[in-house]
Amino acid sequence: MGQSSPRPVEKTLLTISDEVYIRPEPLGVVLIIGAWNYPWAVTLKPLVGAIAAGNAAVIKPSEISSHSAKLMEDLLPLYLDKDLYPVVTGGVTETQELLKQRFDHIFYTGNCTVGKLVMQAAAQHLTPVSLELGGKSPCFIDKNCDLNVACRRITWGKFVNCGQTCIAPDYILCEASIQSRVVEEIRKCIKEFYTEDPKTFKDYGRIVNQRHFRRVVALMEGSTVALGGDRDESQCYIAPTVLKDVTGTSTVMTEEIFGPVLPIITVSGLDEAIGFINEREKPLVVYVFSHDKKLIRRVITETSSGALLANDCLVHATVSALPFGGVGNSGMGCYQGRHGFDRLSHLRSCLIKKLNMEAVNSMRYPPHTAKKMGWHASRTRAKWPPLSPSPPL
Repeated sequence: MGQSSPRPVEKTLLTISDEVYIRPEPLGVVLIIGAWNYPWAVTLKPLVGAIAAGNAAVIKPSEISSHSAKLMEDLLPLYLDKDLYPVVTGGVTETQELLKQRFDHIFYTGNCTVGKLVMQAAAQHLTPVSLELGGKSPCFIDKNCDLNVACRRITWGKFVNCGQTCIAPDYILCEASIQSRVVEEIRKCIKEFYTEDPKTFKDYGRIVNQRHFRRVVALMEGSTVALGGDRDESQCYIAPTVLKDVTGTSTVMTEEIFGPVLPIITVSGLDEAIGFINEREKPLVVYVFSHDKKLIRRVITETSSGALLANDCLVHATVSALPFGGVGNSGMGCYQGRHGFDRLSHLRSCLIKKLNMEAVNSMRYPPHTAKKMGWHASRTRAKWPPLSPSPPL
């Protein structure tokens, strides 16, 4: 059965002879505001969901990734009806004008500050929103795990796309006893992945522009560089960098880094790590590296985030059966696969009764006699039996 087909639901005694189902319907016109860090994926994936759900859509790619925006403007009309799926390019002014219009849903990927402005504009028309934001995703490393494998996966997850990934591990939490080993393992991985000189290596990226370059550099002020730290503003180059002995009040902890800078914060153990995470806004992802399933279970049950991934980085986003999205400051709403279809559909409740068996309805009509009330009370007791003691654990 296709996603758009009616979805039967469980019937009750009162609806046993009726049609009862959920009917997914298009919302109407969706505004999709894309981001610059993965300009094709985070713009086209929501568009796929919008089209599958039967909506028209206005596509607004990010002006920061200007070449991708131009290519999208040129290519999409070759494959999609340009009246149903127009591409609007431009910057802040064009986006503000779009947000003044009335849409049936707005799907925004980006940062929390702009997310609030999008939500504020949407409120003028009571338009629902999906906000795919970000935040500081923590990465706890258990001292007893395989540090070689853990640091290899963390190095990849952090420095791919020069750290400009919304689900990149933002900072490491680990015990002081393994901090130097973590630094050394990451050093080996950086050399293996990007050579001794990442600046000359084709597989290592650059910061998207000089404004973001200066922002990331400013975040490093006041922290101790354990690895890397080299930078070249003319090339928007920042070397893969690890900061050690960082604290919760360090400059680098004031906002999402969104660059190739990885702070290490030492904690006394899992309890302090969980406390540190919970003192802050809910992140897009919590990462944990451990062989101990009970430890992982504690992180799952005692923290909240858009997703949790144990013993790897980023790859949960490739599983289309899992919803992708944040919670709290890291966003609202989710997409991918069926989740995107449902998010951009109205799931309409439908109940089709027959114009017969009216005698069954007599109990609901006035006057409410003692006989009717007694029947109703007996039905309620049948539906809700008295509570029995809980079985022993």
